[in-house]
Amino acid sequence: MASLTFLTHRITISKFHLLPLSFHLIPHLSFSSFCKKNHFSSPSSTPPIPKRIPFEVSIHGKTWQDPYHWMSNTKDPDLLTYLNQENSYTEAFMADTVNLQKILFEEMKSRMPPEISTPPELWGPWLYYQYIPEGKEFPVLCRKLATQNDGWVNKLWRYAKGELATHQVLLDWNKIAEKFGYVHIGTCRVSPDHNFLAYTLDTSGSEQFILQISNLRTGSIFPKVQVHAVVSLAWAQDSQTLFYTVSDDTQRPYRVLCTKMDSDTVDSVPIYTESDPSFCVYVVDANNPHDGLQSVWKREHGTQFFLEHHYGNFYILTNAPLSGHDNMAGGSYYMAICKAKDIQSAKWQNIILPSQDFSFQDMDIVDKHLVLFLAKLGSPMICSINLPFEQNAYELKIDDLRSWYFPLPSNVSGVVPGSNHDFMTSIYRVVLSSPVMPDIIVDYDMSKRNSSIVQQEEVVGVSNSYRSTPLSFDADGENDLVMPNNNEQHAKNIELEQRWKDLSEAFSCERREVISHDGVSVPMTILSSRKARQRNQSPGILLGYGAYGECLDISWCADRLSLLDRGWIVAFADVRGGGRSPSWHKAATGLHKANSVHDFVACAHYLINEGYVHNDRLCAVGHSAGGLLVGAAINMHPHLFCATILKVPFLDVCNTLLDSSLPLTILDYEEFGNPQNQKEFEYIHGYSPYDNIPTGVCSPPMLITASFQDSRVGVWEAAKWVAKVREKTCPRCSHSVILKTDITGGHFGEGGRFSQCEVVAFEYAFLMKVTGMYDIND
Repeated sequence: MASLTFLTHRITISKFHLLPLSFHLIPHLSFSSFCKKNHFSSPSSTPPIPKRIPFEVSIHGKTWQDPYHWMSNTKDPDLLTYLNQENSYTEAFMADTVNLQKILFEEMKSRMPPEISTPPELWGPWLYYQYIPEGKEFPVLCRKLATQNDGWVNKLWRYAKGELATHQVLLDWNKIAEKFGYVHIGTCRVSPDHNFLAYTLDTSGSEQFILQISNLRTGSIFPKVQVHAVVSLAWAQDSQTLFYTVSDDTQRPYRVLCTKMDSDTVDSVPIYTESDPSFCVYVVDANNPHDGLQSVWKREHGTQFFLEHHYGNFYILTNAPLSGHDNMAGGSYYMAICKAKDIQSAKWQNIILPSQDFSFQDMDIVDKHLVLFLAKLGSPMICSINLPFEQNAYELKIDDLRSWYFPLPSNVSGVVPGSNHDFMTSIYRVVLSSPVMPDIIVDYDMSKRNSSIVQQEEVVGVSNSYRSTPLSFDADGENDLVMPNNNEQHAKNIELEQRWKDLSEAFSCERREVISHDGVSVPMTILSSRKARQRNQSPGILLGYGAYGECLDISWCADRLSLLDRGWIVAFADVRGGGRSPSWHKAATGLHKANSVHDFVACAHYLINEGYVHNDRLCAVGHSAGGLLVGAAINMHPHLFCATILKVPFLDVCNTLLDSSLPLTILDYEEFGNPQNQKEFEYIHGYSPYDNIPTGVCSPPMLITASFQDSRVGVWEAAKWVAKVREKTCPRCSHSVILKTDITGGHFGEGGRFSQCEVVAFEYAFLMKVTGMYDIND
């Protein structure tokens, strides 16, 4: 039975915003990335100059100097001094945008409802939910007893025990933040008997999570739990046994431990330790926690398994080599089934294969249904299949199993499962989103094959711009849903009164296919205001990621209304290396990583050549590994982008991968390659942004953000990049390269809903300043 998984997803709190009045684009000053036209105001002071210490790097017969290598020592007091100097310079650079930042912040804040809450979800006798109280930054996890028709005697008894209180607070992020100044809850798990809450807590930003266990009957925290570097949690069905994994110094989950609860102490017993640094271990729920561990498959690099247990069977989603199917491209996933007792044998059967149209993304399982998350040519889909399967079925396609495809809005870009912690239900909860549709929570009844909208995210003040559309299938051909043909027979079962709201009448969301350097078609989503955009004149931003097989987030974000309503174009480049399919990911890994960069550049040229964006007003934004993408694109085409934002960017790729002691480096070898191999080193060194900054060019204005406590991408990567860009590029242009470091935060910049608005307002103000594209009243 599943644990309370919805708590692992933080509430999206940068949404809920007010649509401002329409603005006309009034260029503040002419702008170009060339220094002779770079007329926006800069501080009278010069940027700080960090110290240079000779340091030589040699490998494979190649030697080079890295005078900023000293910055990788975060204990050097000169580093903190330098970062503070850069923060002061950034503040001076942005001083003339203070009023603009306030306007943007107030716009974003005013779109939020005073209080935000998730719809309650029933699990056992309890309704669990989260809400953000009025005026607060962070969520509160609560529960209350569900209404039961069990007679006045039982109700009186529960009242006497205090069980009829309005709600019980299980965890309040706000109180933790007030105490420590920072809060990041990694994962939460409520025990199956609802008596304990286990969660992981980071109060420094370093992602060194501490295990906390709360007794929900007494409200007390077990005082003797002192476990650090915890990664994942899972309760056994006895509600007394908690499994968890811990990470080593490189943040690799390597050890499984087991804790047995009793009244006084919590003792941890090691279950398994993984000594090979190229593999991770994880833990799952267990009905029989003392029966020991079983291996699933022999060790193979790049092979993954996702298992779900269902009444004595394992359903396995894997990309392991499949005999007789050498034509399955790019490590595509398929599904196998076996008896739990045969997990180590070759008796896997009932294999469900992908097709040319579909690829597997994920799966879930409940009492009588298998839920499959799919991608069809990059677009998300989801379906359910009745369980159990026929025993003699083998090598089937999904539609052979009479699957039911959940009806989805045609513009949907994200399909995320809800908590779905009740194993015995036939209702599956999903969160749907698109760039022009505030998130909606939908319950799909897999037995009745119908659906109902539970809640749609509120955006204050935009109701007049909504288009209200029924969640239904129109038999006349006007289909606003993604639904394969074999679902037409179920269309009449959909509740026609259910409607979702979107902003597609006010904002355009276009999907274009862009031809990259090698002829591959790259999807790009283009978002704009139908009223405020101006062909060939609009400013715009292009976002990309392209790594780890992760899908680019193009879901709804109300903050963007502050750009769109001012005429900005926002585009998302779904470059290779991302999560469109396994083959799409593999096409930009290792010795093919540069494909993602070429794809991004092709999308940028498309926006300009097709008139979406003015040729001197296109900006680029990259986050984390997306910073590598944008940084490499800047080096290849210094004049393509008029400004860039690089957020906690991975830029010093070659040096980082050469240091196997750094967190995540060894695990990154499968993604980027191992520079200890000469061929892979030469390839990596050839695109690594830090190692390929062109000399003497006019650098575009850049906002680089970093976090001192970041354990994923070291703060020195951003600092070294800024120092080297200023050293090698045009001195006047490089004055507009600024570094903003959060001294207390971590990689994800965890902050409350209002502080997130401040961050976004700062970034938007930077773009408006350096492009000169903001309203005269701002």
